Amino acid sequence: MLRVMTWNIRTGGRDRGGTDRLDPVVRVVTTQAPDVLALQELRGFDRNGLLAEVAGRLGMTPHLARSCFGQPVAVLVRPPLRVVSAGVLRRPFHHAAASVVVATSAGPLTVLGTHLHPYSSGRRRMEVDWLVAAVRRAQGPLALVTGDLNSLDPTVDHTTRLAGMPALYRRRHLRRAGGGVDTRAVARLLAAGLVDLWLSCATGAPEPDGLTVPTRFGGAEFAGMRLDYLFGSSAVAARTRYVRVVRDGDADTASDHYPVVAELDLDPA
Repeated sequence: MLRVMTWNIRTGGRDRGGTDRLDPVVRVVTTQAPDVLALQELRGFDRNGLLAEVAGRLGMTPHLARSCFGQPVAVLVRPPLRVVSAGVLRRPFHHAAASVVVATSAGPLTVLGTHLHPYSSGRRRMEVDWLVAAVRRAQGPLALVTGDLNSLDPTVDHTTRLAGMPALYRRRHLRRAGGGVDTRAVARLLAAGLVDLWLSCATGAPEPDGLTVPTRFGGAEFAGMRLDYLFGSSAVAARTRYVRVVRDGDADTASDHYPVVAELDLDPA
């Protein structure tokens, strides 16, 4: 079995003038023991050897995508899983997108780790189109899009939750024309044939809503939302055994996002 995890660790696990959260972040990842780990908001991880240090503590090999406007992202891989290729989607993402292909028992698995634009729904839709194009270029039928998509699920009515948010944060999720809830970024992934693995594996999941923000750490810009996703091709969805949001232990306070973990019926090749 192959375990995949995505997590926004908030500003590199360190707060300006505040606490260092890297130790609890490492503990959460160590407990979950993912084979593939997509991390977002890696502020400072592109300098001073911080990425190598954290990857070494986790026993994983890192593949970083630097950011011109926001914060880096990375996809880390645990041996004996073998990396076939790794790179960066060279598009002007607000944050970044990393692409890593690993060898599995069913063929190459393409993993895209990203963090979409936090403020503009129009920019998020553009970034989603770039991700969909990358999936179509994948080496085989196994493809996975992971990360903090900053986008709402079109299958849920978000009106009540959004109504209670401050206008500054609420407008991030509204259409400019008409002011309705904007779920078009996630809808485009679905229209491209990708499967929301949380929804496809929701039966029997311990958390019926799958909300990933906010945690007990806080998050004034959130109102009980699912912003962190695992989207798979139909071939990946068919091999997904479960998806869950990790809420226990250090995950409650290590970041303002909860991690999401999936187990796939795949083995290292």
